[in-house]
Amino acid sequence: MHAAIVLLVLILTYFGMAAGRIAWLQVDRTGIALLAVIALLVTGQMTLDDFGSNVDMPTLALLFAMMIISAQFAESGFIDLCARTFTSTGHGTTVLLALTVAIGGGLSAVLANDILIITIAPLLIVGARARGLDPRPFAIALAASTNAGSAATMIGNPQNMLLGSVGRLGFSKFFLICGVPAIFALATVFVVVWLQWRRRIIAELPPDPADLPAVVSHPFDRFQVIKGAIALGALLLLFLTPLPREIGALFIAAVLLANRKITSRTMIATVDWPLLLLTACLFAVTGALNQAGVAARLLDFLSAHNLLPNGLVPLTLFSVFTSNAIGSLPAAMLLLQVWPTPDAHVLYALALLSTLAGNLFLSGSLTNVLIAERADRMGAPLTFRDHAKAGVPIAAVSLAFAVLWLWLTHTLPLLPTALLVDQ
Repeated sequence: MHAAIVLLVLILTYFGMAAGRIAWLQVDRTGIALLAVIALLVTGQMTLDDFGSNVDMPTLALLFAMMIISAQFAESGFIDLCARTFTSTGHGTTVLLALTVAIGGGLSAVLANDILIITIAPLLIVGARARGLDPRPFAIALAASTNAGSAATMIGNPQNMLLGSVGRLGFSKFFLICGVPAIFALATVFVVVWLQWRRRIIAELPPDPADLPAVVSHPFDRFQVIKGAIALGALLLLFLTPLPREIGALFIAAVLLANRKITSRTMIATVDWPLLLLTACLFAVTGALNQAGVAARLLDFLSAHNLLPNGLVPLTLFSVFTSNAIGSLPAAMLLLQVWPTPDAHVLYALALLSTLAGNLFLSGSLTNVLIAERADRMGAPLTFRDHAKAGVPIAAVSLAFAVLWLWLTHTLPLLPTALLVDQ
């Protein structure tokens, strides 16, 4: 009965993740995960001690620290400066689109995507409207390039941090395996969006500035930007040492919090607390599956029938389906509970493929959703169809290249290989 209740709660939770929210209530994915934890606690299927033991604190600490480091760049005005390069340059639309892809891809590789998008997306959209351009291709390019760029590094997005932390993946090796496909994906984003929108990108005459929506801007502070750049450089160097990554990241975050100009309250308020809560709750729910013995039975079944995704073909299919159904982070957590000791190369490939698969549909990643929400508020609604027209070819081409790259570099074979359970 214990296993049945835990499995039922898990299934309902992931159905809710796939739907995005409870239809008749204002409960989003974070709320769904929290309700699932409370249900397990109330029914006695999990205790608070179990909750604490199920949460992978190194992953949570690294995610929190990266948000603090990203907040430094947001509050110092650096991200605003990057957005202003779009509005101030006198070049044509091709250069503007290239700048959007380069800025989104470059910053997403080293900064927390949610903080980056919340800061830069409104500025980019209003800047496009002020120049008489259709904001939609730039919003699509920003979303897709952010996903593609974040695939390059182990700190690019939450699922990469999780996989890197659990698998103790090497930071430099991660970039060597995933960097080239990520750069190719960025080029693909530019080409696809340019081909689709080059004749329609100029929408209208520049509107009256008074008609443009107001956006939050941060004044540029050269000293704070330099401080953030030094901190980020020091963090990357610490990643090359034996010091645990989360400890190094927390140390850098603590240095940035001890700030004479930007208050710690401002920095902490920038943190995406709902994402941290979602991560902690998903750790608890999927951990309960393991404690109930369900995960071990699933692993035995999958191993006996050679169904574990340790080949590129099944891993790609898994990534495409789960990323666009329940999200890359929940899918990675579930897989690691069922298959706690996959080969490191499976984790490298999963991080790359699941991130690139997020470009397929508008619901494929949190980045896409955040940009769509902000575009709607800025008077430039981005529909599912608008995104899919570019997202489907971007995802298809970039995933095909990624699979070819991983196969040519002998990261994984195309088809699954037999795997013993005790491995």
